[in-house]
Order: sequence, then structure tokens, then C-alpha cells
Amino acid sequence: MNIFNLFRRSNMKCPRCLGKGFVDWEDIRRLNKQLKWVPAPCAYCNGEGKVDKEMLSKVAVDCTYLTIDLPESEIEQIKNGEEEAIEKGKQRELFIENLIQFAEKHLQNQNLDAESIANLYMETEDETAPFSVDKESLIKYIQGIIEFKRSNFN
Repeated sequence: MNIFNLFRRSNMKCPRCLGKGFVDWEDIRRLNKQLKWVPAPCAYCNGEGKVDKEMLSKVAVDCTYLTIDLPESEIEQIKNGEEEAIEKGKQRELFIENLIQFAEKHLQNQNLDAESIANLYMETEDETAPFSVDKESLIKYIQGIIEFKRSNFN
């Protein structure tokens, strides 16, 4: 056995971006992350297209919380499988799921527009919630939910 093989990492094509270094709409659909992701450089492989096989056992390929806009230290905590960072990710995903369900419910039951749904959400949002969003971003996000639902169910 060659001694250099002991130090070489076992890299593989990134399963998130399929080696492109960029997550596109096709990847988002394949990973069932519509309404949760937008096309961007791949945070799973840092845009390199390759990952260490060991990472697959530490963090799920479809981990919504692992994004390029997080601080580098937090990205490393997630990639190292640190429980606190993983739990924060789960809470963030739950926040997003609840927001999507809230918007869907008010769209379906009351046929409200994005701004009305956002106003309702802002009225009921818990001030101590670990995640929040500004009203303008919320309206834009809810509009995206409405457009997605209408395009997929009409």
C-alpha cells in the first residue's frame, strides 16, 4: 500500500449539484426543495463539485440550512455534524415549512393575496421566535409560493 493513499481524501462528485458546483432548478426539483431553495453556488461542496465521502454521513445532501450565505464558521459546524448546528437547521426548516403551510392555508381558504397573507403572518408572529423575516421579503416569498402553487395545480 502506498503511504500517500493514507492521506488522500476519498472525494466523489457532489450529490447535491451533481458536480456542477452550482445548484440549479433541476437540482432543486430533484431534491424536492421547491419553495425552499433558489439557484446558487453549491454550499455542500463549496462550489467545487466534489465532496469527501465522509461528509455524506455527517450532513444530509438536502439539508436546507446549509446555504452559502451562512457564516463560514456555521457552515463548518454543519459539515462537521455538530449537533447544535444540525438542530438549528432543523428549526429553520420547521420555520420554513410552517410559513409555507400558513400561506397555502390562507390562499386556499380565503384566496388572499401575498400582502394580505404577509400582514396576517406579521400579526401572529411570535416576537421571541428564533427566525424572522422582514415584511418586504415575506411578501416576495409568499408571492413565490402563490405562483408555484398556481403553476403546479392549474
